[in-house]
Amino acid sequence: MSETLRPSTLGEVLDRTAQLYRRNFWLFAGVAALPIAIIIAVSAVALVAVFAVPGLRDANDATLSPAMALLIALFVLVVLPIYLAAAVFSYAGLTEAAAKVHRGEKITIRGVFNAVRPWFWRYLWFGILQAIVIALVPGAIAGVVIGFLLFSVTLVGGGGAAPGVAIGFLTFFIGFGAFGVIIWRALGYSIGLSVCVVEKKPAWESLQRAWKLSEGTRGRIFVLYLLIFALAMAGSMIGYIVSAIVGAVAGVVGQGSEYTVAAAIIAAVLYLVVDFTAQVLLAPVSWIALVLFYYDQRIRKEGFDIEWMMQQAGLTQQASATPPAEDAGISEPVTPPDTVEE
Repeated sequence: MSETLRPSTLGEVLDRTAQLYRRNFWLFAGVAALPIAIIIAVSAVALVAVFAVPGLRDANDATLSPAMALLIALFVLVVLPIYLAAAVFSYAGLTEAAAKVHRGEKITIRGVFNAVRPWFWRYLWFGILQAIVIALVPGAIAGVVIGFLLFSVTLVGGGGAAPGVAIGFLTFFIGFGAFGVIIWRALGYSIGLSVCVVEKKPAWESLQRAWKLSEGTRGRIFVLYLLIFALAMAGSMIGYIVSAIVGAVAGVVGQGSEYTVAAAIIAAVLYLVVDFTAQVLLAPVSWIALVLFYYDQRIRKEGFDIEWMMQQAGLTQQASATPPAEDAGISEPVTPPDTVEE
């Protein structure tokens, strides 16, 4: 970590992200694969069932058969909680791994998951609270305002097309404004998980600290998300093109209905495999970069570089934001080496 104990530009953060990812590829890929593997496996099974199992599709594709409705219900009730738990372990694990390798520490995939497990419920609540603060509150406010406008037009009635056009424009601008607010809040709270994982702060305190800590770097984080979005779109497009070519060739060669169904299944599964690979490769990038932005902001705002060097030299006692073991519900306390007291 010694080579990064100074404020970094966006290019330096991205370069450091690539270095850490390359040196610890299997660690990050293994942690990132957990939730993606679950959702891909379930999707593959569902696709095969839809195409191969009689009764899951009605003659009219626009309607759901009872069997399909049951399959969707089982997915929501069983698979969704499993996916959420895997996502918590993966995203918090990527953050934990990025923080440790950035500090020059060694850790394995099992060690990452063991480090996340005692704090699972805190990280889960953080994710829920973050979603509420970022998206649910602005979306609900915009929905209420739009609903009130539509209700007013219905209640008044008449007046020609002018009121409807005006309400349409207002609805568009309110929706666009709500989307902008959601993006801005997402950028402001983006390093909240890094705060929660590294400093072991409660969910609400992590969000508050992340908002203050991210001031001055939200534009750089926005550029990071744009780059990742572009890479994700490219990977998805490659997967779609490959699966479409395979499906078309197999369908032409087969020249039969049973071969057409098999080709559709093969193409869909192939697309899922390519998409899975792309997501596993891209997922660690954002979490590594966000951890680096977190440390960079601490260096800029709090002089963390000086604090870290003094800790490494043994000149100061490391502060701990970790609660006692009996309060945290674990057998022994976990003391992160770089937490700060506010």
